Amino acid sequence: MRYGSIDILRTVAIFVMVFVHFGENLSGYTLPIAGLGAPLFAFLSGVSYVLWVNGQHARGASELKITKVSVRRGLFVFVTGFVFNVFVWLPEDTFNWDVLTFIGAALLLLNLLRKLPLSISVLVAVLALGISPILRGLAHYPSYWVNGYYDADLTLSDVLIGFFTTGYFPLFPWIAYSIAGLVTATLMFPPADSALDATPGVGLSPAGPATLPATPSWRSVLMVGLGMIATSAVLLAVRPFVPTPVGKHLLGGWTMFPPTIEYVLATMGMALSLFGVGHRWIDDNPRILRHTGLLSIAKTFSRYSLTIYVLHHVVHLWPLWIYGLAMGQEPTHYWKIAMPMSMSMPLAALFLGCCYAWFRWVGSDERRGIESMMRWVCD
Repeated sequence: MRYGSIDILRTVAIFVMVFVHFGENLSGYTLPIAGLGAPLFAFLSGVSYVLWVNGQHARGASELKITKVSVRRGLFVFVTGFVFNVFVWLPEDTFNWDVLTFIGAALLLLNLLRKLPLSISVLVAVLALGISPILRGLAHYPSYWVNGYYDADLTLSDVLIGFFTTGYFPLFPWIAYSIAGLVTATLMFPPADSALDATPGVGLSPAGPATLPATPSWRSVLMVGLGMIATSAVLLAVRPFVPTPVGKHLLGGWTMFPPTIEYVLATMGMALSLFGVGHRWIDDNPRILRHTGLLSIAKTFSRYSLTIYVLHHVVHLWPLWIYGLAMGQEPTHYWKIAMPMSMSMPLAALFLGCCYAWFRWVGSDERRGIESMMRWVCD
């Protein structure tokens, strides 16, 4: 079963990333919402994985089949990430460890964690967040970033270090987002829910026979999320007063590159809060279900989110590379100086509008894109 809240949140994540990337790469301007889309996207990858597994169980799929498909899907996204890096960011950035390689690796790990007690998953997430500053210190993180951009040597050691801790989206601490999604969805949507009434707004909260396990309320999810945001705010406030080694190496302030403890806590709290509120006010609210137009728009963008993520880079970066070469310059010569914000933002909106028109024309019965290719190859 699809949940409107998840479709809407994934649409928000995609919109944020599209506008941020158009603004940064075409105009050299960083929007205030930068750094909020990827955490939400990573969190929802864990939520969606649990719902997909529940759907497979409801269809009678065996554990062996679920594992095989999970591994194939993870590897598919992982390899797609490398293809994306080569053909969009150019070959020298093959191992920059973008979000697609991270999501692929996360799917492989989530397949292992789903078979273990949730306490183990929580422990792994906490450790991933806690040891990240230590790993960055051991790896000398600043040496891999030149003028604010990741730049590593093509050696086995640098490739592995980049994957685990110094790349754009390293496994540590980003895996904590996907695990948080896994844990939250496992608690909110246990497999027993498949036996409930699937009518929207009826089978989404604890109900049915007394033997079904109780699920946490949306308030619990919201409170945990707000608690993380508050903790992040406290850490940011006390950072100037703690010993320099702690403030500089353990906390680090508010940055996405590297993803500091404060940043991860706040953005993970944001994702949890939005998920909790969304589940209450969208999935469990029959009045919202009447707004079929809004839900249909969100569903379209959500179903093609992977394709849109790849396509929006092609649409706004390839012209830069081609024009740079045509003018006898380096391909990246016009990066960040191609146009003012007054042009890049409307172009981002135009791109999203064209995507919606195209995918609505394609329709849900004949889906096209990377998602369809993944199902054909992996399922």
